Amino acid sequence: MNTASVLARWAAGPREGVPPISAQDLPAPQLSFEFFPPKTEALEQQLWACIRRLEPLAPRFVSVTYGAGGSTRERTHATVTRLLAETTLTPAAHLTCVGASRAEVDAVARAYWEAGIRHIVALRGDPPAGAAGYQPHPEGYAYAADLVAGLRRIGDFEISVAAYPETHPAAASPQADLDNLKRKIDAGATRAITQYFFDTDVYLRFLDRCLAAGLTVPLVPGILPVTNFAQVVKFSAMCGASVPGWLARLFEGLDADPETRRMVAAVVAAEQVRRLQAAGVDEFHFYTLNRPDLVYAIAHILGVRPVQRG
Repeated sequence: MNTASVLARWAAGPREGVPPISAQDLPAPQLSFEFFPPKTEALEQQLWACIRRLEPLAPRFVSVTYGAGGSTRERTHATVTRLLAETTLTPAAHLTCVGASRAEVDAVARAYWEAGIRHIVALRGDPPAGAAGYQPHPEGYAYAADLVAGLRRIGDFEISVAAYPETHPAAASPQADLDNLKRKIDAGATRAITQYFFDTDVYLRFLDRCLAAGLTVPLVPGILPVTNFAQVVKFSAMCGASVPGWLARLFEGLDADPETRRMVAAVVAAEQVRRLQAAGVDEFHFYTLNRPDLVYAIAHILGVRPVQRG
């Protein structure tokens, strides 16, 4: 995905959003999926059912999250190594700075490299539950840019980092947040994956600012299908993502109707992707929440079909 070409297409069209466009007008996009590691045996089975359901869609990669304060380190490692050993998927492991020294983080990264994992999603990370705020480990990597630089010293990883179209809630300002993204890319990140958003123009305006700052790596939109609107509102208030009024109206009156909610969610996410594709974006990262059927349906609407392997 070339950032400059996306912006050129956007600039040539209406600035207030791209009109809907039918599936046959656009090629199937490239997709990647995010999973979270299981906490129980039942959730382990649910995760692997999710993986097997989505594996035939041949995503570009799949990422596995890392709990607050590094709380799922072992489960994340077990999941990505099993993905590599037992599936056709390319796994990417989340790795954070929280609660560990540089030596400990480096050891985890080396273990990934030795296991054959070549893609890391490098994040500062969230503080453990109950903590007043983020505090760097006294012997650790302070921020994601430092972690990226450390990973570069260990191996030739593909490194994805986080980007925030509506500004990270802890950032001093939008410019400070953009400066931080630039530091991560300058340190060696090869791609950024955005926090989810719902309005197309939010992402396109962010691209505009990134290009003006000289950032040209792929800035992959993060897509969150809305399965529970009340939960999305609550989480969005914490992570700084806006929830537009039109989205609230679409889910109004559906609290006790999960089937209709899923259908609405599929249409909303597919339309969001199509609008961005019409502006020239061709790669998308889906936050699956380990719920495969909704993501599979959205991918189908977008023209993504199972790959037949010999």
